[in-house]
Amino acid sequence: MKMVLSLEIAATHSPPRRAGECGTKSFGRALLLLSVFSLCLWVSGFAQNAPSAKASAPIDPTGYWVTIITPDWRERMVTPAKGDYLAVPITAAAQKIADAWDPAKDEAAGEQCRSYGAPAINAAPTRFHITWQDDNTLKVETDYGMQTRVFHFGNWKPSAAPAAWQGDSIATWELTGTAPAKKSGNLKVSTTHVRPGYFRKNGIPYSANVRMTEFWDFFTDPSGTQRIMITQQIEDPEYLYRTWITTYNFKKEPDASKWDPTPCSSRW
Repeated sequence: MKMVLSLEIAATHSPPRRAGECGTKSFGRALLLLSVFSLCLWVSGFAQNAPSAKASAPIDPTGYWVTIITPDWRERMVTPAKGDYLAVPITAAAQKIADAWDPAKDEAAGEQCRSYGAPAINAAPTRFHITWQDDNTLKVETDYGMQTRVFHFGNWKPSAAPAAWQGDSIATWELTGTAPAKKSGNLKVSTTHVRPGYFRKNGIPYSANVRMTEFWDFFTDPSGTQRIMITQQIEDPEYLYRTWITTYNFKKEPDASKWDPTPCSSRW
């Protein structure tokens, strides 16, 4: 509407036509104003009538999912020893912090959840419970550490709240098909504003400036089992000397019978 107003003002203050000048310019201005106004109405109507993230989802992500731990079993199933930084591209500053790791100090400070934040939770021996919180918000709960991630679609804007373990996540569907029968795609999630924590339980740190991008690929394997492959890319200019890329796999479970909520722990 600001654009329309400025055009109207310009038209009002245009110089008078000379005697005998035809009204072509005035007609052109009126036509331009009408076109801009029509465009504004079309954009407004499209925004109001655009399908929700739930309605436009190429797959149904809801249900219970369990991680399949084959790579990095030793680091993911057992708390690594102090000084075990295998495969993590940490800086000298990060190593210094990890070398001073003391789980008793974390417990005394009430920081038992430092290794359960968004940059670490996909690697944990956990289950996901995925539900739609509303038509444009996907909720991912974990039984390991009892964490809740919230993926916001659309024009959601983060609040000024303090950073949290799971940060602020913006999600989009990456669609690869058009016809309903061929509609497919995956989920992209970008996470920032994360409270500093650990990549692994043995004190390998990530900073408040950490940024994570995830690609959730949903598919069905030859046996008919539904699966998720999550590829995450983590950048932390303070504690990583390059982008750290890892992949994690989950499969769908038939029900909640194995769901086992367990609080955070600094030691296991």
